[in-house]
Amino acid sequence: MTTREVDFAQPPPPYRLRRAFNKDGVGVFTLITEILAEYGLSPDPEGVDADLEDLGANYFSDGGAFYILEEGEEAQIIGSVGIFPLDKGCCELRKMYLRKKVRGKGLGKFFMEFSLNEARRLGFQTMTLETATVLKEAIGLYTRYGFQQVGNDHLSARCDKTFTLTL
Repeated sequence: MTTREVDFAQPPPPYRLRRAFNKDGVGVFTLITEILAEYGLSPDPEGVDADLEDLGANYFSDGGAFYILEEGEEAQIIGSVGIFPLDKGCCELRKMYLRKKVRGKGLGKFFMEFSLNEARRLGFQTMTLETATVLKEAIGLYTRYGFQQVGNDHLSARCDKTFTLTL
C-alpha cells in the first residue's frame, strides 16, 4: 500500500470521508463561503483560499492531504479538512469546516482525530492553525485536543488567532 492508498477510519453512515480531487475545489469553496457567512466572515479567493484552485499541487504534491466529508447517495459535500505542509516537520490544519446541519454529531471530533493521525502518518511533528475569535466552537475543539495559542501572527485577513500542537 502506498502513502496515497491509505485505509483510514470512516465516520458513521450516512457520512463518507474521501480524498479530495481538484474537481472538488469549487464545491469546497462554496461550502466554506456559506459557513463563513454564518459568522460574518468572507472568503479570500485571491489569498488564503486560492489553494483550493489546485488541491493536488497545494496539498498532495508537497506531502500534505485534503479530504472531504460527503453525505448520502448524492454525495453532498458537508465538510472539508486540509493538512497543508509548511516545512518538513510542520503542517497547518486548514479548511476544517462542517455544515451547520451536521454540527453537534461528533463529526468535528472525528475530523480532529483523523487530521492529527493523518498528520502523524505523513511524518509531521507539529501542527499549526489559524482561526477567528468568532469561531468559538472550533476554538473549544482545538483547545480540548491540546492546541495552545502562540500569538496572533497570521496570514489570513479573517483570522486573528494562531494555535500550535506538538504531535
